[in-house]
Amino acid sequence: MGKPEEEEEEESDPVDTKPECEASCKPRCVKQLLAYEACEKRIEGKEGKHCTGQYFDYWGCIDRCSATKLFRTLK
Repeated sequence: MGKPEEEEEEESDPVDTKPECEASCKPRCVKQLLAYEACEKRIEGKEGKHCTGQYFDYWGCIDRCSATKLFRTLK
């Protein structure tokens, strides 16, 4: 008993579109990236300093942008 072709196509491995969505959102988050890079340069060589806030701002921007695209593709 073979399966119809339609069912075989539906059972294929899902494709992770998150990396593509994140890459397409990076140009929208340049301001946050520049702030992070400026912080990194400013604290270079200084112990006990970090740029965690700027890092999370950058990835938060990417997450907000890519979430709308990703949720549209969910079934």
